[in-house]
Amino acid sequence: METVLLKVSKFFKIQERNSTIRTELLAGVTTFLAMAYILPVNTDLLGKTGMPAGGIFFATVVASMLAGLIMGLIANYPVALAPGMGINAFFTYTVVMIYGFSWEAALGAVFISGVLFLILSVSGLRKMVINAIPQGLKYAVGAGIGFFITFIGLQNAGIVVGFEPTLVELGDFSHPTVLLGLFGIVLVVVLYALGNKFALIFAIIVTAIVGLILGWLGVDMMPAYDATAATDGLFTEAGQTFLAAFRGMGDLFSTPQALFVIFTFLFVDFFDTAGTLIAVGNQAGLINEEGELIEGNKALLADSVGTVAGAMLGTSTVTSYIESSTGIEQGGRTGLTAVTVAFLFLISLLAYPLLSVVTGVVVGFDDFGDPIIYAPVTSMALVMVGAFMIKPLKHLDWDDVAILIPAFLTIVFMVFAFSIAEGIAVGFIFYPIIMLCTKRGKEVSPIMYGLMGFFILFFVLNAFI
Repeated sequence: METVLLKVSKFFKIQERNSTIRTELLAGVTTFLAMAYILPVNTDLLGKTGMPAGGIFFATVVASMLAGLIMGLIANYPVALAPGMGINAFFTYTVVMIYGFSWEAALGAVFISGVLFLILSVSGLRKMVINAIPQGLKYAVGAGIGFFITFIGLQNAGIVVGFEPTLVELGDFSHPTVLLGLFGIVLVVVLYALGNKFALIFAIIVTAIVGLILGWLGVDMMPAYDATAATDGLFTEAGQTFLAAFRGMGDLFSTPQALFVIFTFLFVDFFDTAGTLIAVGNQAGLINEEGELIEGNKALLADSVGTVAGAMLGTSTVTSYIESSTGIEQGGRTGLTAVTVAFLFLISLLAYPLLSVVTGVVVGFDDFGDPIIYAPVTSMALVMVGAFMIKPLKHLDWDDVAILIPAFLTIVFMVFAFSIAEGIAVGFIFYPIIMLCTKRGKEVSPIMYGLMGFFILFFVLNAFI
């Protein structure tokens, strides 16, 4: 046994990084608890496209596990991965619901973006693209996605609803399902304010339990446990999503919007991953004297392979999780932390039957006879994650009009046009224009001019085709 532990310690360079096996295992458990909310939340979000819940859950678990193993065993980073928040909302609400692609086609776009990310990760193109896009726009995209998913979370809770004269208004706070959603949001805010590192997963569990108790006491439209749910159905439905990405390629490339969708998946994954890795890399002491990530290409490889595998299995873009910082705070410094998280994701397959408690609740029907569904148990996760995604705005140069205006337009178009992709497009069009108007056009990379032309072409084609 001692020999095995010595080999593990040597393989992960645990002593070199001033850690212990016990510390790494504890860090892995901590990270998993901080990000376990993704299992019900991702399943609920992607399920709105018509995808089978079992397939989404299985794909989320396995893709997270595979990406975590690569991150831990090859890159030796204490970073966990899973389908990204925000980009899963783009998958559902923009690609499927607004653009009208099938969920199979959306998976196809994720697959292609993952392959492109893989190519960028092993080539010199990565640095060229990163340097071409101004940092302010990168901050704006992340913050805009935060506002976007917060809006969705408030809708899912029934706190913000449609209203014809003003488009939106506050929901009915006398409705029991809305009150349960409001309770979840207040609870997660209080837990975070008290410094609870596992606020999201605790809030989901407590809100689900409260909903079950209220249901048993006779309150209508509360979450309920489906006793017919079984792990057997998990694997049956997993077969329905496996390789569905390839079946959707025909639908995907039936319109020029395909290129736009693929670019957005790639862009968000690329910069979300880079930002997360730099943040946790600094925290874990994995940044060299030149300010670059040690073995950074291997870390990006884990992310891109996770996205490719996830798309083949049946989930949206896989990315590095900022929640990894909770494990690093516990002392995690090596890939053993990531491997521990991967193992816990595998074990979580046994929890699939409990997913019935956190799925949406039918609260009525609209004018077209379609069910109105609220998700009071998971909505607080979208609101809280969105709140933390806007933090990068503090780094924005508020005095530079060439950054301020495109950043502002990126954010507001994401929310008001209800589209992450179109928000990015608007910001990338206005940045070169303003730079030219302020006689700073030479400071703009040719890549940015190319992207501006690409997005203008997209809007033209979208308007007339």
